[in-house]
Amino acid sequence: MGLCHHARMKIVVFHNPGCGTSRNVLRIIDAAGYCPTVIEYVEAGWTIPLLHKLFVAAGISARDALRSRNTPAAELGMLEPNLKEATLIQAMIAHPILVNRPFVITPLGTKLCRPSGTVLSLLPVWPQGPFFKEDGSLLIGLDGQKMPE
Repeated sequence: MGLCHHARMKIVVFHNPGCGTSRNVLRIIDAAGYCPTVIEYVEAGWTIPLLHKLFVAAGISARDALRSRNTPAAELGMLEPNLKEATLIQAMIAHPILVNRPFVITPLGTKLCRPSGTVLSLLPVWPQGPFFKEDGSLLIGLDGQKMPE
């Protein structure tokens, strides 16, 4: 991690180090001079109140936050369209990997930051350009402007 120029701004990142998008979100935050609190949620796990708080703050449902790729979601029957929120949340508690990542909380809001450039809307100061996405495409140009998605 780099130097914390903006140490007073509290940022929390629910992170999975095995995820390229999650790693890039942390790189963006770090390069902008922030020092986030990083919670590796696969190890730490979830609670029902925390998931509810994240989903409400981000304006999404458990279904919206469900990660189906590279998880046991299909084998567990979680892709069925008629499942209730409570059922999805219970599965997320039992299998934390089912929650998509990364979630980022700042004073400017809470978001599921996919694609990684989504995090820019939560940061008053951005990294200097050029800055790249995890796939190598340009996210922030030399002029400091965000590239179109």
